[in-house]
Amino acid sequence: MTLARTSLAALLTLSIVGCTTPNTLTVATTQKLINHERVKSNLKTKAFMLASGDKMAYLEGGNLAGAPLLLIHGFGGNKDNFTRIADKLEGYHLIIPDLLGFGDSSKPMTADYRADAQAQRLHELLQFKGLASAIHVGGNSMGGGISVAYAAMYPNNVKSLWLLDSGGFWSAGLREEFLEATPDNNPLVIDTTKEYFALYKLVMYKPPYIPKTVQAVFAQESIANRDLQAKIIEQIIEDNVEERAKVVAKHNIPTLIVWGAEDKVIKTETAKLMSELMPQAQVIMMDEVGHIPMIEAVKSTANDYKAFRVGLKEK
Repeated sequence: MTLARTSLAALLTLSIVGCTTPNTLTVATTQKLINHERVKSNLKTKAFMLASGDKMAYLEGGNLAGAPLLLIHGFGGNKDNFTRIADKLEGYHLIIPDLLGFGDSSKPMTADYRADAQAQRLHELLQFKGLASAIHVGGNSMGGGISVAYAAMYPNNVKSLWLLDSGGFWSAGLREEFLEATPDNNPLVIDTTKEYFALYKLVMYKPPYIPKTVQAVFAQESIANRDLQAKIIEQIIEDNVEERAKVVAKHNIPTLIVWGAEDKVIKTETAKLMSELMPQAQVIMMDEVGHIPMIEAVKSTANDYKAFRVGLKEK
């Protein structure tokens, strides 16, 4: 309770100050808030060294005796994209990594960041944890495409898929705002704090309140890694996972497709394309939700997923 009060007081202080240039105080306070959310959701920060020598940071928690659930963030995100909803998924053994190139994981400029390469790294982590033989996988945006790639590569090991506004299904076309985008001129690739503020509003229809002082701290990672993220997004756009979705359908892997009806990043028609490629999938369209349901609508997103998992047991 004391920590909760301290965090709230710090947020109010930051809001009043209103400084959007990160300093020692705002950086330290933001990290305390992040750590508080992790503790609240019973998540511990860990790291694993890949065979390549690169570090993969991850959060682990929930019910360590429960069924393992791998959660994969989207482009420009990190493991803490799932921290808030983790509190509602306490029945599962949660593994939430920073993909290579993001968060606290290594960021090699010359690495392969396409879905298969990222999936192989995640499999290496799961093998290390002894969890690779029976895993449930969920992913948002870019993480959704990686989830599909993972299931196609290891279909006998994946028990279910949870795809939240998934990327990688590019036959549905791009939204008008992104038709002329290039890796060096893309709303998702951040050069300034002001652009991050705009992105925050773009990806969520009703974003949770976070003071701009805190957002400014979050922005620094994207700004610092701008050149790498431009390279990664170029690889993502060229990486279509639709053929791999057919493998998922062939193996009849239970799949829950979730889509925010107000998604301004990826066209809502993509959900229909995905369901055509994976006829076994269940589709949930969420009203008044944008591109990141697990942050915008924590409770309903978690409840829908838990109902999906209960349905698997009943079959």
